[in-house]
Amino acid sequence: MNQAKEISARLHALASADTAANLQRFFKTGPGQYGAGDVFLGIKVPPLRALAKQHRDADLATIKTLLASRYHEQRMLALLLLMQFYQAADDAGRQAAYELYLGNTVHINNWDLVDVSAPRIVGRHLENKPRKILRQLARSDSLWERRIAIIATAWFIRLDDFYDTLQIAEMLLDDQHDLMHKAVGWMLREVGKRNQKVEEEFLQQHYQRLPRTTLRYAIERFAPPLRERYLKRTFPTA
Repeated sequence: MNQAKEISARLHALASADTAANLQRFFKTGPGQYGAGDVFLGIKVPPLRALAKQHRDADLATIKTLLASRYHEQRMLALLLLMQFYQAADDAGRQAAYELYLGNTVHINNWDLVDVSAPRIVGRHLENKPRKILRQLARSDSLWERRIAIIATAWFIRLDDFYDTLQIAEMLLDDQHDLMHKAVGWMLREVGKRNQKVEEEFLQQHYQRLPRTTLRYAIERFAPPLRERYLKRTFPTA
C-alpha cells in the first residue's frame, strides 16, 4: 500500500455518519450554497491534526494525491501535511510546496481550508518576496482564490506589515459574497488589534462603501460609542 492509500485508510477509519451530517449542514453543502457538492466523512479537526503529526514524512506527491480527494477532511489533512512539509523544508522544498498550493486552489474550496493554510503557506512564503500574486488572486472569479488573497495577509499583519491587507481590502470593497465581507472585516479587525489608528484611517476613507457585515467585523473591538457612530455612519463628510 502506498503512503497516500495508507493515510486515506486511516482517515476513513475515523469517519462518523452523524458528525458528517452535521458538518454537511454547517458548511453549507446544499444546492446553490457556497459549499455545494462538498462531501464530509465526519471527522473533526483535532483527530486530523493528530493524524498529520503521525505522517510528518509525507512527501509532496502524497500530499497532492490527498488534496485531490472528494472528501473535505482528506483535503484538510493534505493541507495540514503541506504546512508541516513547508515548515521542515529547505528553500527549494518550500518553493515546491508553495507552487503545489497555488496550482491546486480548485481543491482548497471551503473557508476553513483557506483559513488554516493561506497565511502559513502563501503569506509566509511571500514574507520577503514580491506579492503581485495576491492582487491576481484578489481579481479571480474564484471565491476561494479571492479569500486566499486577503487571508494570506494575516501573516504580514503579525509582523506589523499592513500595506497588502489594506490594499487588497480596498480591491475587494465591492465583492458581492458574504464570505468575502466577513474575511475582509476580519483582517481589518486584525490590523486594528495591532494598530487601531491605521485601521481607522482606512475606515474613515471607506466606511460609507463597506458592506455592513464587513464593517461589523472590522469594528467589533471598538468602544461602544465609536462602534455605534460607524454603524450609523454619522461621521461628518470632508
